[in-house]
Amino acid sequence: MKNLKLIIILTIMIQVSAKAQNPIEEILNNNPDLFKSVLEDPNHKEVQIIYTQINRDKHQKPHFITYSYQLDAQHYFYPASTVKLPTAIFALEKLNELKIKGLNKSSIMLTDSAFVGQTKVTKDSTAKNSLPSIVNYIKKILLVSDNDAFNRLYEFTDRKTINQKLKDYGFKNSRIINRLAIGDAGESVRHTNPINFYDGDQLVYQKPPAYDANDYPLELNHLIRGKAYLNTNDQLINEPFDFTGKNVFALADQQELMKRLFFPDAFPKSKRFNLTDDDYRLLYKYMSMYPTDSENPTYSRPDYFPAYCKFLFYGADPKAEINPNIKIFNKVGDSYGYTIDNSYFIDQKNGIEFFLAAVIQSNDNDIYNDNHYEYDTVCFPFLKNLGQKIYENELKRGKKYTPDLSKWFE
Repeated sequence: MKNLKLIIILTIMIQVSAKAQNPIEEILNNNPDLFKSVLEDPNHKEVQIIYTQINRDKHQKPHFITYSYQLDAQHYFYPASTVKLPTAIFALEKLNELKIKGLNKSSIMLTDSAFVGQTKVTKDSTAKNSLPSIVNYIKKILLVSDNDAFNRLYEFTDRKTINQKLKDYGFKNSRIINRLAIGDAGESVRHTNPINFYDGDQLVYQKPPAYDANDYPLELNHLIRGKAYLNTNDQLINEPFDFTGKNVFALADQQELMKRLFFPDAFPKSKRFNLTDDDYRLLYKYMSMYPTDSENPTYSRPDYFPAYCKFLFYGADPKAEINPNIKIFNKVGDSYGYTIDNSYFIDQKNGIEFFLAAVIQSNDNDIYNDNHYEYDTVCFPFLKNLGQKIYENELKRGKKYTPDLSKWFE
């Protein structure tokens, strides 16, 4: 009995100690000049953070220690463009599962239409050959978070397959049920386009139109938000905005996906993505590449700049000075005042690697869809400072074994 009581006491002490030593809370509390204004308004800003430290053993096998702040899978936030990363992964998986000769991610992809509101795509001016393909859509998604590129991969993979894969992989607090930036709602979200794939002039695969009758309900809070919104005709509707029919991608699911993407061998085969080595290289390359370094597609200043899709650490600042020792593999999203970044950081010079994901919302006038959000004054500075302070914490954190990060800089 004494031994049992001692074990219980020690367990409680360890739990209390771990909670007290949460580095996220320490960083936020110890830097009031950077974070106080946000923390004083936690409900309105809706901050959630998840930070995972990585410790390698002598065999370079990673071991994860995860800390969180206000993490709540039932508290709804709009995931915006972060849903594009799983959709890109699932599109590559679908190609691998089809196993059709002549069909690959570089195949010519001509999208047709079969339902009201659907659009056709037969050309892609950003591609080297001016023709659309899955590989070029993925590049555009990861470089500049292109909405049309996501919509085309959503239509190829189809809604039912996307959500079945989310379920199969255990991302139970997430769903992807509509396209982006086209007002996709009602019956149109259930229908996905027919698509023809070509190897040169030869038709190699016809993806038929698809219909998904499933609803994918989730138990979520805070779906009805604000005091007013602008409708599709830019008319002010003095009623709260309803997010009930929108996509959901819980922050913990986002970071879990990132872990599996970068450390597949650390997970059982059932949790690994069905990707080829070339698929992984494609995703890694364009998740870390700055848009101004890309050719076909090409992006140039002033519309695009290196930190364009780097919210954590750089704050999407056009004038940000890029640290040459750091690589950030990430996927961001920003819409309806919500700003999200899901990242894997590495610094070869200092032997640093960690995962960091965060969301913050700012909508001071409580009106949705009016494009009046405090991204530049609240959201981006918060994420920039958070990323830099977590990085500084990693600089001070001792490690028994230095991670071998050389493959990321080859």
